[in-house]
Order: sequence, then structure tokens, then C-alpha cells
Amino acid sequence: MPTLEPWQSALVDELRVARLATIGPSGQPHLVPVCYAFSEGRIFIPVDEKPKSSTNLARIRNIESDPRVSLLFDHYDDDWTQLAWVRVDGEAEVLARGDSAALALVALRKRYRQYGAMDLESAPLIAIVPANVAAWRWPR
Repeated sequence: MPTLEPWQSALVDELRVARLATIGPSGQPHLVPVCYAFSEGRIFIPVDEKPKSSTNLARIRNIESDPRVSLLFDHYDDDWTQLAWVRVDGEAEVLARGDSAALALVALRKRYRQYGAMDLESAPLIAIVPANVAAWRWPR
């Protein structure tokens, strides 16, 4: 994984939600908010048990046809001197079952107490291998 500067790592660690961008079949970007955790140099995004309109998620289909993704971590504040964002570009794969990445599930459950009661082991899990990092914050 590309090395993050200390302020970038702190931002990613403190945020609870990121935005995952995938590429749809027509080339149209598809953007959704996601929960995430880092483990073994990759970023993991679960397909959890929160209510969804379908289990046939566009983000999964998109990754299976084009693995290029971006993940945006951003902080907004009305005090614009606090603005910051980090974007990680990389390639994703869909793991058919979360139990194929046990350490990732431990990291996800550590970040989000709600996952303690969810069956992440039998659900798909998105794994992103970061290739590039871009970031900005208000000059300090």
C-alpha cells in the first residue's frame, strides 16, 4: 500500500464512512457510502446485513466487470481551515465469502460494534489493493 502521511492516516482512522466509486457497464461512475477497515495492506468493505433494496448490488457487479475503484475519505467543516480529503485508487476483487479474510472481519468488528451481531462470514467481502493515493487539506 502506498504510504500515507501521518495526517492522512489520522483522517482515515477517525472517519466512520468513505465513498466507494466503481465503474458501471456504460462507463458511468457509481458512488456509494461504505464502512471499511484496513487489514494486511488492503482495504476491506463488507456486504453487511443493513437493509438494501437487493442483494444483487451494483458495486459488486461493477467490480466483477471492471476492478478499478476509488475510495474517498473526506472531512467537511464550516470552518474551512479544517477541510481535508484522501482518495485511494486501486483494484478491487470480490471475495465470495468473508470468512476467506478472517483478519479483515476482526478489523471490521473492532471498528463497528454493529458487526458483532452480523454474519459477515457468509457474505461477500470487497478487498481493495491500493495503488495510488491523492490527498489535500487546508494549508497549515
